[in-house]
Amino acid sequence: MRRRLTVVTLLTTLCAGLLGVVLATPLLYTLLTNYVTEQAAQAARRVAFDVERRAPDDLKPVAVTESVDLIQVVDDRGVVRQASSSLLGLPALTRAKVEGDAMRVDGRTCTDRLPGEHCLITVGYWVPVRGESWMVYAYAPDVHYYISLEYVLGMLLGVLAVSLVTANVASVTAGKALEPVKAIKSELAEITATDLERRVPRSTHQDELDDLARTVNQTLDRLERAVEQQRKFASDASHDLRSPITAMRTQIEEALLYPNDTDWPETGRALLASLERLEAIVTDLLALARLEASAPLAAEPVDLADLVQEELARRPRTKRVRRGLSPGVVVSGDRIRLSRLLTNLLDNAERHAESTIRVTVRAHGGLAVLEVIDDGEGIPPEHREKVFQRFVRLDAARSRDAGGTGLGLPIAREIAGAHNGSLTIEDSDLGARFVLQIPLRSD
Repeated sequence: MRRRLTVVTLLTTLCAGLLGVVLATPLLYTLLTNYVTEQAAQAARRVAFDVERRAPDDLKPVAVTESVDLIQVVDDRGVVRQASSSLLGLPALTRAKVEGDAMRVDGRTCTDRLPGEHCLITVGYWVPVRGESWMVYAYAPDVHYYISLEYVLGMLLGVLAVSLVTANVASVTAGKALEPVKAIKSELAEITATDLERRVPRSTHQDELDDLARTVNQTLDRLERAVEQQRKFASDASHDLRSPITAMRTQIEEALLYPNDTDWPETGRALLASLERLEAIVTDLLALARLEASAPLAAEPVDLADLVQEELARRPRTKRVRRGLSPGVVVSGDRIRLSRLLTNLLDNAERHAESTIRVTVRAHGGLAVLEVIDDGEGIPPEHREKVFQRFVRLDAARSRDAGGTGLGLPIAREIAGAHNGSLTIEDSDLGARFVLQIPLRSD
């Protein structure tokens, strides 16, 4: 990152410098051109004043000593009356005249009569001499649009030097700024490899590095909880899977020890019951894995009242079921998974109810609300979230919940969450009251 920052800084500074040169060159060109023009104008004015005062009779060219060494005095017939030493013997380079009441004319004169000079900045002043109109022309070398080769090379070298210095400063500054990040990285690598209970030290300043450290610590908190949950899940799953396997092994070993005294049909039925429990646990584990992997859901309209009717008709219940179903409560979701959710709630209620289960469906505030209520012992408020944890069965209910896998309610909550809904346990006058809330279908 530091190297990339240095390269980016170097390229950015170079581009900015070159852009500055490109933008500044026209301004500098204009300033230099105006300066050279003004120098030529001053020289032409002095010579014009001298010519008007002395009115020379001699028509031979005479050298003029001026700071601008390219000057010609031309009469109205185009004859050069005076000239600077470098222009002696040359005809008039221009015949530009003033217009109207103007005393001065500005322009450019291109000629091949002077070595190395092609175009000249020209300033001419009108001078009255014995009734004639003479012109005094001062010439100065034209300014190139790129100023000069030396200027271009100097600016490029200057931009390169400034860019290198800036990139070096940026590299050093970035290195110092990234040192805390490197420390956090090293600490995080050591934490993930050794002890998830450790945390990255916070910064003493309320800055971005402190925000980074806080975010890393929050991530470590979630990671630690996830790892702990995974360990607990693995332990509980191995225990629940081992129980039916151990039971089957014991039954088989006992039958083999006393084959003549064994009731093989009864043994087969016992083994089948253990296999069914084992299959139920594995099926629930796979269902949870698919839900946690965010497998795509079908988005079809599902009438919850019809879903309850179908589920109750599919399998008779051992407890009496009272219904309060409002028609037309339609949600958008996966019918198979919603059916699985309802089945899990009904199975749980059936195991804990004394005699009656009540199922209601209604619409409330843009939500479809499904409630499954049993008349059992109920669940204390402090234990209502625990029952949604995997393989958790409350001690008071273990003897009555032998048929469950400990995964039905966690699966039901995962399905509710996948439908942007919620599954909670609410207060009830008698027994446990499970409340499912899912957004109604918009159409």
